[in-house]
Amino acid sequence: MSSSVTTTCRELTELLPAAQTACRLLFQECFKAGIKTIFITETYRSQERQNYLYAQGRTRPGQIVTWTLASNHKSRLAWDIAVGPPHSLYDVTTLTQVGAIARKLGIIWGGDWVGRVDRPHFETRANWKMPAGYKLENQVIVPNSCKTKVEVIVENKPKEEIKLTQTWNPGSPTMKTETENFIAQAVKDGIVQELHLKDLQNGAMTTDRLIGLYITIQQRRSNF
Repeated sequence: MSSSVTTTCRELTELLPAAQTACRLLFQECFKAGIKTIFITETYRSQERQNYLYAQGRTRPGQIVTWTLASNHKSRLAWDIAVGPPHSLYDVTTLTQVGAIARKLGIIWGGDWVGRVDRPHFETRANWKMPAGYKLENQVIVPNSCKTKVEVIVENKPKEEIKLTQTWNPGSPTMKTETENFIAQAVKDGIVQELHLKDLQNGAMTTDRLIGLYITIQQRRSNF
């Protein structure tokens, strides 16, 4: 995904698989707890962007926003969140509630750090495994804008039926072409990676993933 040091990446698919699953599970459990207004503000961060942010408040004007040049954001294992209306952007009560849920899931919360508390920050290790007793529902909508709320779509279908419907079926050549053009434009705009387009063209795209891409693209475009 092409971006400049001033551009924030909010795409969940830019994280490593373990972090993607951990983040989705966190949002799912927050939804179940009635916390639905949280959203992603940053996922992957290049070393160049990390250097740029580190300079803020030091060699560049502004308030200090990071204390390290070696953030797990650049390792694709961390994500930041914020809180949507009617709460303040970094509402302490809400972030503390999310942090408590993260602990149960084995996810590291920046609010637990001593000395340099970072409540909006969450990260996981590359070998993170889903804790016993938890499962990820078929669709977990993880917002990257305050304009969308967290949503979990549960489909109570037999495993065989779910397996048959996982791969996206366009229904018609026209629908396939229109969808490919939509994703291709998003790749050209630097919103999603080209691998998504290739998977779509090769028939390896799932319905769940395509819905997530569509929401991500629409949210990013609405923020421009």
